[in-house]
Amino acid sequence: MATVILVRHGRTTANAAGLLAGRAAGVSLDQTGCEQAASAGDRLAVLPLAGVVSSPLERCQQTAQFILERQAGDPAALAEPDLTECDYGQWQGRMLSDLATEELWAAVQSQPSAVVFPGGESMAAMQARSVAAIRRHNAAFEAEHGPGAVWAAVSHGDVIKSILADALGMHLDLFQRINVGPASVSIVHYGALRPSVLATNTDAGDLSWLSKGVKTGDAPVGGGAGHTAQ
Repeated sequence: MATVILVRHGRTTANAAGLLAGRAAGVSLDQTGCEQAASAGDRLAVLPLAGVVSSPLERCQQTAQFILERQAGDPAALAEPDLTECDYGQWQGRMLSDLATEELWAAVQSQPSAVVFPGGESMAAMQARSVAAIRRHNAAFEAEHGPGAVWAAVSHGDVIKSILADALGMHLDLFQRINVGPASVSIVHYGALRPSVLATNTDAGDLSWLSKGVKTGDAPVGGGAGHTAQ
């Protein structure tokens, strides 16, 4: 099947201030975030993307635009509500330093599968909707463009971490072991046998090898010879 490049939005004014923005409107990239998003767009420019699917929130839409502007072709540009930020409920808009004193904070760190944010969403529901959205779009791009299709999904840190945890076969309770930095690139190929995680949390490196397609089938014993740049 197709390959998805998971891109977190660049740094925002809220990130820089230590604020949990959640789904609040008007949270945009700061100057550093714009530079990060432009760098991610430059990395993806070597690939003819089939589409760029983004969370509807402003910071992701801005990041997606940096990617789209650097594409030589005309990839589909789609907004996907199921890739939006977790609904943090009453936690939204509060300082992370204050939230760290809450009793629920410990569960977020060690048992996120049991966490339901007060007045908001459960982390398990966040993972279920986001994974379903990625698999749905992946199947659609594969059906339209073939198994070598590569597309980008622009979303949020916890959302991308939960998608990667699913692809790695990890329980959600272990997803805090995964790091996803601002404007970082992670890559998942959804093969016939299993998902294959090709990269996580990268902010540099050539991606042209993806244009050759990703081989599917049995995993090579010993690790194989790897990929080569185009």
